[in-house]
Amino acid sequence: MSQWSAYAEYRDSGVEWMGCIPRHWAIRKLKYVAPDSSSKLDGKPEDQIYLGLEDIESGTGCLLLDDTREEVESTVIDFAEGDILFGKLRPYLAKVVHADFDGVGSSELLVLRPKGGTCGRFLFYEILAEGFIDRVDSLTYGAKMPRASSEQVGNLLVGLPPVSEQQSIAAFLDRRTTKIDRLIRKQERLIELLEEKRSALISHAVTTGLDPDVPMKESGIGWLRGIPRHWEVVRLKFIARVQSGVAKGRNLDGEDTIDVPYLRVANVQQGFVDLSDVAAIRIRRGEMDRYLLKVGDILMTEGGDFDKLGRGTVWKGQIDPCIHQNHIFVVRASGGIGPRWITTITQADYARHYFILRSKQSTNL
Repeated sequence: MSQWSAYAEYRDSGVEWMGCIPRHWAIRKLKYVAPDSSSKLDGKPEDQIYLGLEDIESGTGCLLLDDTREEVESTVIDFAEGDILFGKLRPYLAKVVHADFDGVGSSELLVLRPKGGTCGRFLFYEILAEGFIDRVDSLTYGAKMPRASSEQVGNLLVGLPPVSEQQSIAAFLDRRTTKIDRLIRKQERLIELLEEKRSALISHAVTTGLDPDVPMKESGIGWLRGIPRHWEVVRLKFIARVQSGVAKGRNLDGEDTIDVPYLRVANVQQGFVDLSDVAAIRIRRGEMDRYLLKVGDILMTEGGDFDKLGRGTVWKGQIDPCIHQNHIFVVRASGGIGPRWITTITQADYARHYFILRSKQSTNL
């Protein structure tokens, strides 16, 4: 018999996200099968493992424990082996764990303790279901840090087959998801290797060229080392103009202004421009020429995180007119220097190292 064979009879569950369920399954409020068992402690006991939201992989229940953590929240919740931990803070609702040890965790985790007759592992998968997460998301409240309350989560309905069937379904999902997770890890490792190969290929081409027999010379730059003898080494500012963009939040009341589409850091990706969400900004009418993007401009992000240092691409005039935010630099090349050459160089290892070594950190930027 196929593992996906249909049951003999189904019925409407009365729960929108769940739809039809096998007729013999029960429908119960979550609080009656796994009540909130959160209890708060002042500080982390020395012998206890601490789980923060950052330690839980979203959507899988896998843990990403960091043994080097030195600080934890002043108030924590305790949990026991077999409990289900649910991240009640949006956007962390898919951070769900079926605990296999006793420990303490963030106060933003809800502790659900399955009662007798309920297979905790089955309930873990049911809570992790997309429909359940979406329903909790619709109930979250609060403007700054939206969250779901224990009462809201506890009143949600879940479907429950007999416990033996719960165990069978949970065991099936454990086998299949473990296999899928293993394949994902392999693909992630393959992507890492391909990215390393891509970076090495770019670095080699932009520092030594394509001719393996070309005469070389010292570049005079420690991180660049040797370059082809006929190449030159120049500072970017001597072959291009570097231009900053418009700042947000300026008071322009009473001035002659216009609204113009503008690029933010999120729009400028490595090798392409993401125009799926383009905002507009108000500027003085006379500032248009100063910030206007031109075809062939090189867009480079200022920072925010290390992966955003010098990230960029070439502007092809997809939107006209369009300007850019002050966290995006525009490099406008001159003297016959191709913009694609400069953008390719910024992807090389030596350029990445240069950006990191020369970057300055203020708060989280």
